[in-house]
Amino acid sequence: MEDFKVQSVLLTGGDRGIGLGLVEAFLGLPHPPQLLFATCRHPDGPGAQALKEMSRRGSKGCTLVVLQLDVTDPESIKAAAQKVGEQVGGSGLNLLINNAAIACDTTLETEDAQNMAAVYATNTIGPLLMCQAFMPLLRKGAWTSNQCKMSCKKAAIINISSSYGSLSLVDSWGWKQDVGYRCSKAALNMLTRCLALRYSICGILSVSLHPGGVKTDLGVEQEEVSLASSARGMVEVLSRLSAHDNGTFLDWKGQVIPW
Repeated sequence: MEDFKVQSVLLTGGDRGIGLGLVEAFLGLPHPPQLLFATCRHPDGPGAQALKEMSRRGSKGCTLVVLQLDVTDPESIKAAAQKVGEQVGGSGLNLLINNAAIACDTTLETEDAQNMAAVYATNTIGPLLMCQAFMPLLRKGAWTSNQCKMSCKKAAIINISSSYGSLSLVDSWGWKQDVGYRCSKAALNMLTRCLALRYSICGILSVSLHPGGVKTDLGVEQEEVSLASSARGMVEVLSRLSAHDNGTFLDWKGQVIPW
């Protein structure tokens, strides 16, 4: 990843789990982003202390900015987009990672409208609202980039999905049903395809990414890979993405996940 030099990155849900792991992986790059925006709902709360400490510690050549953002709140998203726009200026935003997610431990018998609506609001509608709000900055990032070909260094949207959203695999059904979570991730994958169809003409890459079986606070995945290995692997995959990958569903090793 020696030549992976992305100028600006924003990720949601950066205070814990996969989001926090990705922040650490980006800071550990030979050439970390000049601007790394890590968002969370409560940046001043006890759950964000590790993120705040990373921000204080810093990394050579990288400014880590911790921002308040709730992906279910359009006004919160709008305010964050304005703050990011002020900092990136005319260069725009190069990489948006929609990572924030929730899950409810449900079965077909126990799932209800309230749970499912809450999961969809964060896991599916939230990424859509993020893409809408940050699209002007992503367009600007693509326009002003010196990269000719599609890549994360130019402009990209990465939706952190899950193999649980694969209609072909229906992964780990015997272990955990999580109906609303599965449905929300399948819908997120369709959003990725829609984004790829609509914005490829603008030079913006869109990909769904499965982090592997990482045990996090969501309690969804069975632990098959450590958080650190997953995060490093995903950043490695990001460094290699091209137009060939636009609209695809990949895992943390870069292998194709069936829809």
